Amino acid sequence: MASTSSDSGMAALKLTEDPPKAEGAAPVAAKPDKKAKERKDQKVAAKPKGEKQPQQAKKKMGEPELIGITVSKSEDLSEWYQQTIIKGDLLEFTDVPGCYIYQPGSYRIWEYIQEFFNARIRKMGVKNCYFPIFISEANLQREKDHLEGFAAEVAWVTEGGKTKLEKRLAVRPTSETAMYGFYSKKIRSHRDLPLKLNQWNNVVRWEFKHPMPFIRSREFLWQEGHTAHLTEEEAGKEVRQILDHYAAIYEDLLAVPVVKGKKTVNEQFAGAHYTTTLEGYIPAVGRGIQAATSHCLGQHFAKMFDITVEDPNQQVKEGEKREKLYVWQNSWGFTTRSIGVMILVHGDDKGLIIPPRVADIQVAIVPVGVTAKTTDADREKLYNEIKRIGATLEENGVRVDCDFREGYSPGYKFNDWEMKGVPLRIEFGPKDSEKSQVTTSRRDQEGKSTVPLSDIAAEIPKLLETIQHDMFAKASEEYAAHRKLIREWKDFVPNLNQKNVIIVPHCATGECEDEIKKDSSGQVEGQEVDVRAPSMGAKSLCIPDEQPEEIGEGMHCINPKCERGAKMWVMFGRSY
Repeated sequence: MASTSSDSGMAALKLTEDPPKAEGAAPVAAKPDKKAKERKDQKVAAKPKGEKQPQQAKKKMGEPELIGITVSKSEDLSEWYQQTIIKGDLLEFTDVPGCYIYQPGSYRIWEYIQEFFNARIRKMGVKNCYFPIFISEANLQREKDHLEGFAAEVAWVTEGGKTKLEKRLAVRPTSETAMYGFYSKKIRSHRDLPLKLNQWNNVVRWEFKHPMPFIRSREFLWQEGHTAHLTEEEAGKEVRQILDHYAAIYEDLLAVPVVKGKKTVNEQFAGAHYTTTLEGYIPAVGRGIQAATSHCLGQHFAKMFDITVEDPNQQVKEGEKREKLYVWQNSWGFTTRSIGVMILVHGDDKGLIIPPRVADIQVAIVPVGVTAKTTDADREKLYNEIKRIGATLEENGVRVDCDFREGYSPGYKFNDWEMKGVPLRIEFGPKDSEKSQVTTSRRDQEGKSTVPLSDIAAEIPKLLETIQHDMFAKASEEYAAHRKLIREWKDFVPNLNQKNVIIVPHCATGECEDEIKKDSSGQVEGQEVDVRAPSMGAKSLCIPDEQPEEIGEGMHCINPKCERGAKMWVMFGRSY
């Protein structure tokens, strides 16, 4: 499968791995942020004497302090991201850099993705399976171009216990060479086609120095599908079907907009006939990000592994053998990078914002108005009402948590649920009970509203769908605003430096791509540039399926050094 990583420009937003911590040590994210403290001190010092201070939420006796996100997403994205995933209970670091613990919060999102995708590929006749994690060196080396595409990233096993292995084994970076020997044995006739297998597994890619959880890690989870077909037409149709399913995961589940397209020859998967792709966008740094890929491998691997069938359409005389045909193959993959993209697109200074369709807890119900004067009977009555509200919502397909934690104030609970990204909070207290209503607070917007108790079965599910829709609409609007159509080179770098991805007329040659990447890495004299935006050069992200307009006769390539005419519109950008 295609690498989800990009060029070495990763350092613009990198998470430096900390050395292994002693057992029981506090996580890195819990360190006090000096800049945040300085900003707080400055704000307090700036208050005129006698000015009324805002009322602070009362803290319960003995209540633990909730250390929220201590940095702004816009000011320090790397630190914000690390704190958000740790304090949001999605992930934890280990003493092996680039290898992480997926906590239930993030793994549940992955399970929703699995369920969604499995349902769709089963309808296509794809079956799940599993192949070994180890690949022999001889097998991996059977396809030279393919191996060169992964050589620097392969982790090797050289010893078993204290015994040195006679032949080292590769830890799976991808499974083409692990699976296609089996395909050669399994496919004996055109009647065995199409063969469609998928596996959910982990892979290891070890080359890079600056891992970033979910986005670029040494071990990650994914699915990889591998199929064989009789004709190029059948293979091509499936490539696009899969890309549509991947787009649906991003847009319908994760509320993340993507651009569908085709990779240029420079950027396509090693050994592929062609590669289709989804390209996302991270607004905070103005970078594109490869979201998923679906490849037509052509007959390349079939020739390497001798995967052939007799031509069923060839007319032959009795006793004559039909001509052998090499099968057409596809491979396609979707990874846990998608979770990182979701976090980076939607999260804010309070922490995570999880789209309702992949939120393990969609609604948190928090009791309010319970004080030291509240009798046990009144408290029990209120809690029973909350339980009934929760049960009603669950009966209507809503995933609910009734937060009866003792020793925590409502304010603490509000902040905790906000940091963890729960889409909707319901507050319910004695006053709400008297009015037969619940008070709601959306995670994606400020403000509160009320819903009559008699309407919650219908209105809360509708509200969750509204949140899902609004999150996607907001992200789509931002992505669209940062896709710029550029016709002249003088506008290329200035727009790039304003955190845009750029759609330009291009000659579709690799040499020209390399020149653009080199020449776009500088700054424009006198131009104001966001210091947090990456300054590396732009690479081609994709040839968008939706071309903005026809390439006019005589239109030149955007590269002033190139004398060729433009053939298509290509999207360029700084990228992960």
